[in-house]
Amino acid sequence: MNNPIAASTVTPDEQGEEYGETASLYDSLKRPASDDMISQDGLLLLSTGINVLDRNLGGGLPAGSLSYFSADPRSMSEVFLYQFTQSRKTFYFTTGRKPKYVLNDIINLGFDPGNIIFVDVYSEYFFSSCGEMVESVGNEYMDSKIIEFTEYNLHNIANDSSDELINIIIDSFSFFMNLNVNPGIIRQLTNVIYEITKEIQCLTYLYGHKGSNSEKMDNEAFASVDVIFDSSLEKGPDKLVSKLAIPKIRGMVPDADVIKFKIGEGVQIDTSRDIA
Repeated sequence: MNNPIAASTVTPDEQGEEYGETASLYDSLKRPASDDMISQDGLLLLSTGINVLDRNLGGGLPAGSLSYFSADPRSMSEVFLYQFTQSRKTFYFTTGRKPKYVLNDIINLGFDPGNIIFVDVYSEYFFSSCGEMVESVGNEYMDSKIIEFTEYNLHNIANDSSDELINIIIDSFSFFMNLNVNPGIIRQLTNVIYEITKEIQCLTYLYGHKGSNSEKMDNEAFASVDVIFDSSLEKGPDKLVSKLAIPKIRGMVPDADVIKFKIGEGVQIDTSRDIA
């Protein structure tokens, strides 16, 4: 980009000021535990931030993994993203809401937001510099520009984070898949994310909403990524049951079992194997 768009981020200090919190809440960042990295047969594994999930995975996810989290939008699976932030410093791209609303949900669920730096794609796309909602949604030029904005921030993150372990979360990637641009531009964005993930050996999560993308776009995403999380919400005899499957993990043998989970104080995973 000849005229790069400045990164639109919210720092932990700014989050604290906006919510009237004392600085001490944000001073005590959760540091990666000593077992945040483990080696399994020469493969470096990084904790997801969810201990039970790590155990199911054999210790965590391979460093440098790009994951696609395909979620039933009714299942509140975004709470997985919130808990992923607890493992290490996380750059959180918001596309569907302003960061302050996501932050509010994270705090209300009892998570420490001190690891999170938001990149506000939502406001960059839907609002003018004066804070007024724009009417150019779906404009091909603006849609191309928001991808440039995202790629610019991703490259800055890569340049600044080459010596530390981080997470990158894009919530949601369905936003980009539905922009009015040539599909090749979306593939280019996916390639940029993939190369950066490998280059700095981070964990990157692309969050996708089931039913909001074409089957072709979904299949291209599934083929490109290293890990697939698939969450679903099923109606049982007397209650709704949320389930998680992980059918693909490059470099590891995926677990064929389906995991039941519920949302309480974070993600609560049922360790039993009876999913009926």
